[in-house]
Amino acid sequence: MTTTNPVDTLAALIRCPSVTPAEGGALAALESMLTPLGFTVERVVMRDEGTPDIENLYARIGTDGPHLMFAGHTDVVPVGDESAWSHGPFSADIADGEMFGRGAVDMKGGIACFVSAMARTIEKHGPPKGSVSFLITGDEEGPAINGTVKLLDWAAQKGERWDACLVGEPTNPDRLGDMIKIGRRGSLSGTITVHGVQGHAAYPHLADNPVRGILQLTQALMDPPFDSGTTDFQPSNLEVTTVDVANSAVNVIPAKASARFNIRFNDTWDAETLRAEIIRRLDEAAANGRLRPDRKPVSYDITWSERPSEVFLTRDEPLIATLRQAVAEVTGHTPKLSTTGGTSDARFIKNYCPVVEFGLVGQTMHMVDERVAVADLETLTTIYETFIQHWFAHAAH
Repeated sequence: MTTTNPVDTLAALIRCPSVTPAEGGALAALESMLTPLGFTVERVVMRDEGTPDIENLYARIGTDGPHLMFAGHTDVVPVGDESAWSHGPFSADIADGEMFGRGAVDMKGGIACFVSAMARTIEKHGPPKGSVSFLITGDEEGPAINGTVKLLDWAAQKGERWDACLVGEPTNPDRLGDMIKIGRRGSLSGTITVHGVQGHAAYPHLADNPVRGILQLTQALMDPPFDSGTTDFQPSNLEVTTVDVANSAVNVIPAKASARFNIRFNDTWDAETLRAEIIRRLDEAAANGRLRPDRKPVSYDITWSERPSEVFLTRDEPLIATLRQAVAEVTGHTPKLSTTGGTSDARFIKNYCPVVEFGLVGQTMHMVDERVAVADLETLTTIYETFIQHWFAHAAH
């Protein structure tokens, strides 16, 4: 394997079946790539009650600042129906100019390209005038409890400090050069339970149908809109994702009904103010008897997800401009600066240093036949190599 060739580095990573929470050999493969380049590599197992143990990796070259972190994850989602794949999900087969495999774009491809970019940088210029670290978790696709958040804390307690971070998530919708992520919306989830009285559907006056109540409450969460968006973010959006009554009988009014929801919110809100607005809406709807004439207010309770993700926006103009310049130099496209999409481990990293995200085209992530264009691997490696050179040149002044 040639570490300077991203096709080789990615193939080695794809062939490791590192489905969350299994390490699958991926971190061992990464260690074997980084150690010959001069990195000091530590593999750290994190534990928490009720969750799987997770192995993570932290590697660093250099002892002085400025310090650039590259962050990512080697764990992947399950392959689904393996017989539906046209090539083995862990084979790294190349066909028609594309490499197939789970994690090809999300996000072993980004890791492979940064490894190769570092190998080329060291081969041409020697180690950077500063430090570069890899912070790689095996728990991004899982509950994200024993991964990046704990690895960051572990490294910080050891005295590690970073000046900037690049996360290699697949950020481009259609082609390399489309999009850099400079922030992420927040995420908050909860479950509403409406309590009724079970009874016969033919005698509704003797029962209290919680389905009527859950409809009132969920409608209040979805309309009106929470806001119209901000300069940097889309409008906040709430989706009701399940409605359950656990009722198998068509002639029985159930005793309770529940609904789960998730809202992706912009910088109009934080978790505290958003919870208050949601409760205000629910209380108002609970008192509305439109679907429950002659009934008392809806009786409900709500439970919140334990760890909401806060909204954030990176304002480090030199970091953003340096990455944008590198992308434009290599691709000829000036990327859009975006805060769209779901959450990523950048939500943890932003507490330690400015963070941006840029990686491969994400169209096939989590799909059967996940794949990446071989040409894109070379292009992304060149972008990363250019970014490394520009960032250290700028940070030195």
